[in-house]
Amino acid sequence: MTLIEAFRFQAQACTSLGSPFMGRLLMMLANNWPADSALARRCAESKGDIGPRGASLPLRIAGGLHALVLSGRDAGLQSVYPPEAVSDARLCTAVLDALARHEDFMLNWIENAPQTNEVRRSAVLIAAAHWIAARHPLPFVTSELGASAGLNMMWDQFALDHAGQRLGPDDAALTLSPEWSGQMPEAMPLTVAERRGVDLNPLDARDPKEALRLFAYLWPDQAHRMDLTRAAIGAFNAVVDKADAIDWLEPRLSSAPDGHIHLIYHTVAWQYFPVDAQAHGTQLIESTGARATQSRPLAWLAMENDGENDGAALTLRLWPGDRRISLGRADFHGRWIRWDA
Repeated sequence: MTLIEAFRFQAQACTSLGSPFMGRLLMMLANNWPADSALARRCAESKGDIGPRGASLPLRIAGGLHALVLSGRDAGLQSVYPPEAVSDARLCTAVLDALARHEDFMLNWIENAPQTNEVRRSAVLIAAAHWIAARHPLPFVTSELGASAGLNMMWDQFALDHAGQRLGPDDAALTLSPEWSGQMPEAMPLTVAERRGVDLNPLDARDPKEALRLFAYLWPDQAHRMDLTRAAIGAFNAVVDKADAIDWLEPRLSSAPDGHIHLIYHTVAWQYFPVDAQAHGTQLIESTGARATQSRPLAWLAMENDGENDGAALTLRLWPGDRRISLGRADFHGRWIRWDA
């Protein structure tokens, strides 16, 4: 896939995910990319998959532009970003001018992978945890792989609400209301006794510089995502360790206490792990699951891209017994959930 093809592919994806501005911006970049710039040459040197299942260069470039807006570095660019409504010609001029003026910033920005911490994915975690708790009514120990800033580690302090049925605390830090189909899980008493996450490059969202990277990857015409993220940051009180996820997971698998259920989960993160790391991680989890008991069960929850064109697959494995359950499907950003547990 060439960069121009990646821009166009990502433009369609963003439009389908409810961001017409991102679709417009990325298509404009595809049609007007400054191929003789240092930024273009750096992008041309990238190896491997540069599209959404790999390096995601289009999102890195769009994220860098949004960071210029959010940080107030470029007033001209700020004047053409949402909520402003401007012509295609004016948007194009402002974007190309910004890429030229801030080339050093952009070259540095695209060196790091996109950091998204989509809080609406917690709706899946809430529903799955209540479903699990109905079968294993034990306190949770949770381990999130690829946790980014760790905001979804706080899922038990958020609420899921649909048609008057609520899962989560009355005083929730935020309430999620995705389009829901299927029967909601039964509300169960939940306790998270201990939580921890891991990421190769964790962000501290309470640090303004690191929060900028987080907010830059929230799309400019989706202010509601920023509001939810701010609420989640306000509730955050956990730890995200900086480490390789599988190396980090191995000692946690052996340290989960008796009388608790260990819930391992990841949302649109597993695909970014090297193939050998995926294989090793699967082997570690399966071998631990083989030793699980009713007083020390193990759950492995995944919300991941399975190559279908209709959101992410929601899958769960439960031990003892290695039960494999399809929970349904969900929009990558948590806008809708089709629950089919």
